[in-house]
Amino acid sequence: MDIRYSTSPEHFKRMTTEEMRKEFLIEKLFEADKVLVTYSHVDRMCAFGCMPVSREVSLDDGIDVWHNFGTDYILERREMGIFNVGGKGSIVVDDQTFEMDFEDCLYVSMGTKKVLFKSADPAHPAKFYMASTPAHKPCKTTFIPMSKANHRPCGDAKTANARTINQFIHPDVLETCQLSMGLTQLQVGSVWNTMPAHTHERRMELYFYFEIPEDQAVFHMMGQPQETRHIIMHNEQAVIGPSWSIHSGCGTSNYTFIWAMAGENKAFDDMDNIEVKDLR
Repeated sequence: MDIRYSTSPEHFKRMTTEEMRKEFLIEKLFEADKVLVTYSHVDRMCAFGCMPVSREVSLDDGIDVWHNFGTDYILERREMGIFNVGGKGSIVVDDQTFEMDFEDCLYVSMGTKKVLFKSADPAHPAKFYMASTPAHKPCKTTFIPMSKANHRPCGDAKTANARTINQFIHPDVLETCQLSMGLTQLQVGSVWNTMPAHTHERRMELYFYFEIPEDQAVFHMMGQPQETRHIIMHNEQAVIGPSWSIHSGCGTSNYTFIWAMAGENKAFDDMDNIEVKDLR
C-alpha cells in the first residue's frame, strides 16, 4: 500500500514537478488479479483499483489489514464507492451479488466484511475503481446504475466546458456518512472541467481520469488560486486534491472523470468560487 502524507500550501509552492507527481499523482491503479491501494492522510481518503482477470479477487488480497488500517477488516470503520470502468463484472458483498456493467456504481456500507471482484470475460476484464473514507455508522449498500444517478448538465460549448455531472453517491440519491462520488462526462469539443475553478475548504477531492485517448493527456491544475501548478495526467490515473487547492483540468481531447469528496459536509454547492481573472 502506497501512503501519502499531508502537504501544506507553503511546502507545495516550493515543489518540483517530480515532487508534486510523487506526492499527489496516483499513476497506477490496475494490475491483473491484484488490489492496488493508495492511502492519503488528506481526510484519510483511500483510492483502490482492482482488475480481476484469471480469478476472483478479494478486497483485502495481499493487504496487511491490521498494519495498514488498524482494524480486523478494511471496511470495519470505512464506507466505499465503486465504479466499473472496464468490461462486465460482478461484486460479491457479504451475501449479495451485484452485476456491474461499464460506469455502474456500487455504494458499500461500513461493516461489510467480504468484498469479492470477478470479471465476466477475462479477455475484457472489469476494472473496479474505488474510493473509501472513514465512517461512523452503517448505511445501506446500494447499486446505482447511470439511470438512477442525479444528472446535472452544465457549462457551455462557447467556453469549452459543456458537460454533465452525474451524481451517484450523493445526498439527493442515497444516505452515506461522508463520502460523495460522481462521474462527469465532457461533450465532444469540450475540454475544461470545473472551470471557473473553486476550492472547498471543508472538503478534499480525489479525481480519477479515464477515457483519455492513448495519445492525449489532461493538464490537471492545482494549488492555491494565486499560486497554481499543473500535473500532466494520462488515462486511468488519479490525483489527490487537498481542501486548499483548486482542482480543475483541461484535456487535449474530451474525457471522463470520477470525483470523490470527503470532509466536514456533503453540500455539493458549498464551494468558494474563483473568477478566472483572479487565477495566477
